[in-house]
Amino acid sequence: MGCCSCKLYTDDKGKIVNLKQAIMNPYYESDEVQEGLEFENQQLNANSKIIIQDKETSFIKSNSLSKEQGYSKDLEQQQVQTKHKEGDTVEFIKKTISGTMKLTPEMLVRKQCITEKFLAHYEIVKKLGQGGFGEVYLVKHLTTEHLRAAKVVLRKTVNCEEKLLEETEILRTLDHPNIVKVLEIFADFKYYYIVTEYCQGGELLERIKTITNYNENLAAKYMRQVFSAIQYCHQKNIVHRDLKPENILFDSRDPDANLKVIDFGASEKMIDSSFLTKKIGTPYYKVDVWSCGVILYILLIGRPPFKGGSDIETLRLARQGKLNTNSERWLRTNEQAKDLIMKMIVVDPKSRISMQEAFNHPWIQNIQQNEIEDMNLIKNLSQFSAQNKLRAAILQFISVQLVNKEESQKLFQTFKTLDQNGDGVLTKDELMKGMLSADIDHLKAEIMADGLIQELDVNESGKVDFTEFISAALVQQQKITVNNIKLAFRMFDLDGNGVISKSELESIFGGIEIDNQAWEDILQKCDFNQDGVLEEEEFLKLLENIQL
Repeated sequence: MGCCSCKLYTDDKGKIVNLKQAIMNPYYESDEVQEGLEFENQQLNANSKIIIQDKETSFIKSNSLSKEQGYSKDLEQQQVQTKHKEGDTVEFIKKTISGTMKLTPEMLVRKQCITEKFLAHYEIVKKLGQGGFGEVYLVKHLTTEHLRAAKVVLRKTVNCEEKLLEETEILRTLDHPNIVKVLEIFADFKYYYIVTEYCQGGELLERIKTITNYNENLAAKYMRQVFSAIQYCHQKNIVHRDLKPENILFDSRDPDANLKVIDFGASEKMIDSSFLTKKIGTPYYKVDVWSCGVILYILLIGRPPFKGGSDIETLRLARQGKLNTNSERWLRTNEQAKDLIMKMIVVDPKSRISMQEAFNHPWIQNIQQNEIEDMNLIKNLSQFSAQNKLRAAILQFISVQLVNKEESQKLFQTFKTLDQNGDGVLTKDELMKGMLSADIDHLKAEIMADGLIQELDVNESGKVDFTEFISAALVQQQKITVNNIKLAFRMFDLDGNGVISKSELESIFGGIEIDNQAWEDILQKCDFNQDGVLEEEEFLKLLENIQL
């Protein structure tokens, strides 16, 4: 399967364009999108006081400080700071773990302390390639020996550090089985290091070339995962803007491996989504729909949808949305699949279907879904108890950072089977349907579903997020081991003095503040010598309902 080469041309308006970019995303630099972005900036500048609770570090904000000093200062603040024009009010908000604290995905991304060095934690194995903003390396975590991917960016080569950091902020907030998860962030005066899970299964198109019985059902299965990931992003007001086959990877070499969307370097986070409807409607989000339609066409036909006698003509066909529908393979393609493509690759964004509509299309929905393999898991989850939110945060940290993918692979599939609408979270109704499929009567299923929401929904969203489900399931299946817990203790013990302090936990969880009552609740359970800190034995006691 081929794709268009990366060539630059001057279009009929005298603008230099990238042929491949134009095919994958015809509105990447369009006047309509630029107008929307300019409108967003005007909206933001019009507000003299904005409180943003989700950004925890801005790294570099002051020209009067050196880069290294600026970075250190921001890390030491342990708080969120939003700066505006001179004369505007500056407000600070600290996140707090307490009885009412909402645990968020970004808390599970470890940020290093000022004195920590990247190479003190990781060994570089080999270079994997070039990504947006920097080079990507395969690295080995020295404590766990897990393989991870690290994007290493030379700071002086970054034109806009804010844009690079925006990518990390976007990734930190995402919690979906088909989106790559960022694990750690390092920085020094010379480099940024963004550490993510390693997707060793390779690129989507490269993998397909090796499948002897590749067919339309497999293509639908793959695109369902991509659609689910992008639908989830759109619901969070995030537009990827750079979807292409190279940015879709398999997380392992297993035949049933999970797909992951990567490289959010061109993505945008809409702080105020209201302008999208008022100014340009939904077209801004629909650039991703076009890109997914092109990827789907390539998966089914084996070549890009636009092919002219020359590259310039190909560019013109892409701008006009004139697909190649004359090939023999297109004529043999399933009519429902062709219908979906024709609704996604539409020049007028207002006439293009949404990502949710693409996910709900009959061709996607009619593929056979995997059955839940372990019905006992659904039943046993009702016995899970987080006990308190700090303990829940620790369990989630362990499940994200330390548990092998192989241990949670089946749980991934179970989550996706339960998530019938593909939005990346589980509702009470979806949990109930899972219970009913396990031959639990309706009344009992409703009671159990209510109980699951109450115990698993530690961020109080009213639904069960992906990591909430996985961490609880790992506990109930006794797959969080003593070794996992001891490794977590070593990671939490930042100064290596053999105990974990309240301030060390605060640093681990992204600089949040743990209120005294939450900390006292933990100490009452397991601080045997009453010294106000946790030793390894006491830390193990905190997680005592896990089989040791």
